[in-house]
Amino acid sequence: MKVTQEKLPNSQVGLEIEIPGERSQKAYEQVVGKFMRSAQIPGFRKGKVPRQVVLQRFGSEKIKAAAVEELIEDSLKEAVSQAEIQAIGNFQLRSAFDELVTQYQPGEALRFSASVDVPPEVKLGQYTDLNVKAAETKYDPMQVETLLQAQQSERATLIPVEGRPAQRGDVALVDFAGRLVPEEGSDEVGEEIPGGQAQDFQIELSEGQFIEGFVEGILGMTVDEIKEIPVVFPQEYPQEELAGRAATFTVTLKEIKEKELPPLDDDFAQEASEYSTLAELRSFLETRYQDEAKQKTETSIETALLDELLKGLEVEIPETLIGNEVNHLLTQTATRLQSQGIDIKRLFNQDTISGMRERLRPEAVTRIKRTLALAEIAKQESITVEPQAIEERVKELLERYRDQDVDTQKLRGVVEEELLEEKVIRWLQEHSHVELVPEAAISQAENPTESLSADEEVTSTLEASVLEATVEPEATTNQEETKAAEATTSNPEVLTNE
Repeated sequence: MKVTQEKLPNSQVGLEIEIPGERSQKAYEQVVGKFMRSAQIPGFRKGKVPRQVVLQRFGSEKIKAAAVEELIEDSLKEAVSQAEIQAIGNFQLRSAFDELVTQYQPGEALRFSASVDVPPEVKLGQYTDLNVKAAETKYDPMQVETLLQAQQSERATLIPVEGRPAQRGDVALVDFAGRLVPEEGSDEVGEEIPGGQAQDFQIELSEGQFIEGFVEGILGMTVDEIKEIPVVFPQEYPQEELAGRAATFTVTLKEIKEKELPPLDDDFAQEASEYSTLAELRSFLETRYQDEAKQKTETSIETALLDELLKGLEVEIPETLIGNEVNHLLTQTATRLQSQGIDIKRLFNQDTISGMRERLRPEAVTRIKRTLALAEIAKQESITVEPQAIEERVKELLERYRDQDVDTQKLRGVVEEELLEEKVIRWLQEHSHVELVPEAAISQAENPTESLSADEEVTSTLEASVLEATVEPEATTNQEETKAAEATTSNPEVLTNE
């Protein structure tokens, strides 16, 4: 068998294969024999169908197609082995199959073209003495105080208030109904806002929780007062039909309560966490926030180094690797959503899966580039991972997931790759120059219009993770607190500014 290969774009090898006539004849005879042995034709016993009957019954084109298919499959495997090609993924036939079947004559040579993905060639640019700037996240002691104050507020007792108007910090019980303001010049009555009505709605009169102007309009109201409060939905409002629209809410104030905060003492710590004293809780939160800040800084350094490393990287990534990485990201997403109780069958369907693949493709390409670059550095600098370290990490993970069915061999491979990448990144950091700069400076330089919202999102995530780890859910102790909890969880979405 004659095999000619050529290098193709996107890390592919093209193969031109010529199958000799003797082999093409043999393949044809073998296929005919299979049909003769397996055909079930009335009037003939199975395995005793004459050759001519088989040819007439199934037709020469179908038999030739089966022979061509076998010839292609067998010769491709042999060609890859013969040429010592390290193939990844499946072969792609470059010749038209129908044309091959038409051209195929048993006993004559068969020529066809195919391609196969191969591991990409990685050319590194500069990877030592890199100069990068990374955002430094510093621990802010106020994070602990803010978190404790938020928990203190959540555990406050609500005390009815009489003889004064509503003021900031109060909790108000209201009825409301909203209507859109008609377009200028229209005589029509404004239409009701879907989801913009509620009774016995409990609202905390503080900033940032609701549409701008709603809380401000309630401030100064007295019990039983009815007031028209004008608002404008923000342009970025998630319900597009309401974005930017003016509206009026008719609000009836039914009750005012003020919060009586519990003291920040050891009893509070025991109620809010697993710790016996407030000092222990503070110490834990301080350590947790310090660790979070350190981890964010380390992640920023790693990202900066990898981004700089990829600037000089030259590599053509085969589609097989991209497809595999996209599948991996999809699986990660599905697993995470499923763990949150979300029905992934409704999210992952034929209508959404292609769009998700397209959106994940850039991230997949970046991840592959990083992996390839780090692996090439490990190769050039002879960086390896000690077998003992791999086994220790595998043992730790198997213990953590002992209730799950884990492929130990596959896990060991993943662990080895992860540990190697960690080691190469440490090597990169030791051989580079990293300048730590304030977090705000990096975020504003990259995206000055969105840095504030991004910072707020990070802070929110940090606080949520700390709370989840330390603070137990609040237990409702009386009917008033139960009612407050129900009101909070049933807030109409139309009022929120998220």
